[in-house]
Amino acid sequence: MAYLIRFAGLTGRKFLAYADYILSLSGLLYRILKIFVTGNYKGKKLVWVGIIEQVYFTAVQALWIIIPIAFMIGTAFFLQFSQLAAKYDFGKLAVVALMRETGPMVAAIVVILRSATAVTVEIGYMNVRNEMDAVRMAGADPVALICIPRLAGISAAVLCLFIVFNIVAVLGGYIGAWALSDISLVRFLAMIGKAVSVNDILAVVVKALSFGAIISVVCMYRGFAAKKTITLVPVMVSRASVECFFFCLFVNILISVMFSISG
Repeated sequence: MAYLIRFAGLTGRKFLAYADYILSLSGLLYRILKIFVTGNYKGKKLVWVGIIEQVYFTAVQALWIIIPIAFMIGTAFFLQFSQLAAKYDFGKLAVVALMRETGPMVAAIVVILRSATAVTVEIGYMNVRNEMDAVRMAGADPVALICIPRLAGISAAVLCLFIVFNIVAVLGGYIGAWALSDISLVRFLAMIGKAVSVNDILAVVVKALSFGAIISVVCMYRGFAAKKTITLVPVMVSRASVECFFFCLFVNILISVMFSISG
């Protein structure tokens, strides 16, 4: 009986701590969006410069990674599933399995590995070295100058990487399909275009914005949680990476189910 009581107490405390963490993330996201929408902050030019820099660091500098990955995945996918073309709607299969499911998760993983860890380290060290206090003493809000560029930049970058992945994956898939069946490029693109619906486009956009918000908010929160101890920074980086992947995977499934039901 005592063991069951301890187990129930431990489970309850874990649940409450996890619920508190989710609410803290939601509160940080709400605060960032509120400041950005109202525009009640100083240093607007610095914020827009920060957004552009974040897009460059997260999207442009990741192209050399995402393009080869998308090409290889697209080629392998179409080579493996082209045998089902006679039995199933090959174009719809490609859109759902490759563009709506595989593409978003691959792009999210690339962003997590490259930019999410960097954001956590950057904010963590800024917090440890009292740079956040310096920003406040200068009369500026760290949430506006630091968090808004990360949230907006990473969200826009994830959407751009989604688009690049899908385009390159389709081109890579054409090579695989052409090698097996000599299908023309016009017919291949027509088959894919016919399968793409408004629902598919909305699903990709919603996933991109959701992944961008999740990755940026989780990493910023963990960076701020480093407090004043430098040894906590690598711990927070590890936690942020795992949590970003888990949350993105969960949200990916949730959005797919929602759009599948609505579609």
